[in-house]
Order: sequence, then C-alpha cells, then structure tokens
Amino acid sequence: MNTAARKLLAEFVGTFLLVFLAVGAAVFGIAAKVGTDGAGPGNGIVGVALAFGLVLLGIAYAFGPVSGAHVNPAVTLGMLLGRRMPTNEAVGYWIAQFLGAILAGAILKLFVSSFGVTDYTGGLGTNSYDNGAINLAGAFVLEVLLTGAFVLVILLVTERVAAPGFAGIAIGLTLTLVHLVGIPLDGTSVNPARSFGPALFAGGDALSQVWLFILAPLVGSVVAVVIWKLTRSSVEEPEALVAGSERE
Repeated sequence: MNTAARKLLAEFVGTFLLVFLAVGAAVFGIAAKVGTDGAGPGNGIVGVALAFGLVLLGIAYAFGPVSGAHVNPAVTLGMLLGRRMPTNEAVGYWIAQFLGAILAGAILKLFVSSFGVTDYTGGLGTNSYDNGAINLAGAFVLEVLLTGAFVLVILLVTERVAAPGFAGIAIGLTLTLVHLVGIPLDGTSVNPARSFGPALFAGGDALSQVWLFILAPLVGSVVAVVIWKLTRSSVEEPEALVAGSERE
C-alpha cells in the first residue's frame, strides 16, 4: 500500500474509532446505571469528555506518524489554510473522515436498534440547538469558539519549535476541556464528521440541525488559522502533521 493510501486509511480508521468509542461512551452510558446492583453512576458528562480526550490521545500517537491523525475535517481545513498540506490531500482526508464517521454511526445505530442496547442520549449522541439549554445563535457562537480554541492549540503545538512528543497530550486534554464546556449545551461537535455520522442515522431534528455543526466548526477553524498566524513563532516552519511527526 502506498503512502497516500495509508494516510487515507489511517484517517478513516481513526475517525471511526473516535466516533464509535467516544460518542459510544455517551450513547451507551452517559446516564446508565452500572454495577451488579444497577446502582452505580453512568459515565456522566465528565466521563464522556474524558472518553473523547483519551480516544484522541491514543489515535494521535497511533496514527500521527502515518497521517497526522486529523480525524476531523475542521483540523484538516486548518492545516490546509495554514499551508501545511496540499488541497488534493485535504479533500481525500475529508472523504475518509466522513466515511469513517458514517460507518461508526451505522454501527452505533445497529447496537441500539438490534442488539438490545439502550441509547441513553435519546438521539444517538447527536448535537442539537433550541433544546432548552442553548438557541441556534448561541450554538453557532459556541461551536466557533470551541473549535477555534481546539484547532489553534493543534496548530501551535505541532509546530517544529514546540516540545516534541507532547503534542498528543495537549491535543487530547484540550478536546476533553471543550467537551466539558459544550456537552451540557449542545452536546459538543467541534468536528463536522463526528456530528454528521450519528445524525445521518438518528434522522429527525438531529439531521435537520446538523448543518450548524458542520458549518460552525469550519468557521472556527478559519478563526484559529488567523489567530495562529498572528501568534505563531517567527520561525518559518515546513509542513507538519498533527502529531508532530515527520512527513514521509
């Protein structure tokens, strides 16, 4: 398998794992009662936020040396606008990411529809606005800010002048933090593929509202690139990947 194909496969598998494992932590257990007596607490907001951060941490170190472990169209857009990858490669990443998220959404749907598993989110872990916690405008601003912060951290910590080997930790912790902020309000997207995959199989309001959770993270990525260019090191950097690995 050539280098380009391996990168696309890494983005496909990485995005699948992110959506299935992290969104699955919400679907299967955010409010479940666990333990032999059924009295123990479920994952809760903190547990799900940690699931997103920990999954991404693992993916960053596992697939970073292959593709950079973007696993997020907003991150790929940031890398493209930052001139850290070519357009044709970015398009391939986007396709792979959405396909991985769609497969994960399909399997999550299979679990709750055919395997006797309860969906504790009530909507396959999808995002929403006008839900009693936040309105449309608020959700848009929130997703722009959260994605902007997340992508900005990625752009800064993956520069060659940053501490090598620690980028994955910073990225995973930042994703945990933005989920702690966003889950109580709109479920937290900051990733168009993560939102689209489950929404495609949840249907209804989730699918009709998913446009916001595709558009707002992309806008947030643009904002992050602007801030990155103003705050980055003055040292001109060669192309870099999310996990700070060398491009093959």
